[in-house]
Amino acid sequence: MIKTFVKAGFLTAMLFCFVGMAQAQKFGYVNSAAILSEMPEMKQLQSSLEAYQTILKKDGEAKVAAFQQKQEAAAQKKQRGEMTPKEEETVSAELQKMQEELYAYSQKMESDMSAKQQKEMQPVLEKVNTAIQDVAKEGSFQFIFDAQSGVILYADETADVTKLVKAKLGIQ
Repeated sequence: MIKTFVKAGFLTAMLFCFVGMAQAQKFGYVNSAAILSEMPEMKQLQSSLEAYQTILKKDGEAKVAAFQQKQEAAAQKKQRGEMTPKEEETVSAELQKMQEELYAYSQKMESDMSAKQQKEMQPVLEKVNTAIQDVAKEGSFQFIFDAQSGVILYADETADVTKLVKAKLGIQ
């Protein structure tokens, strides 16, 4: 009986310690999409990416136009009966090669865009992360979650530190 009482007392004491520790923790969350969308760096980055994409797209369109011209010229020459079987084979191989080059260019274009976006986003993300860490330290937050990740099941609106992070970044 005494052992049971001691165990119950110990468990009760541990429970109170755990509850006390849980109440001492401070949680917060941010809306990273809102922060990023309002940063001047993101507007500059978006503009830079759009300009780069336009350059790549124009180059790609020129390659497609050259392919189409060669294909149409070959089709017309064949239709008029001015193409030998050997020429037809050569032109067909050239068109196949051009088509493969177009596909490779398309893949490279996507890869280049992704790499450029990642490279240019890195300093912006580091700046936001630093601001979040500063707000967490200044506000004594143990945890700050990103509301965009879908991890938060419940969040008191008073725990939203998005405005504090924006203020730290100089965003209204």
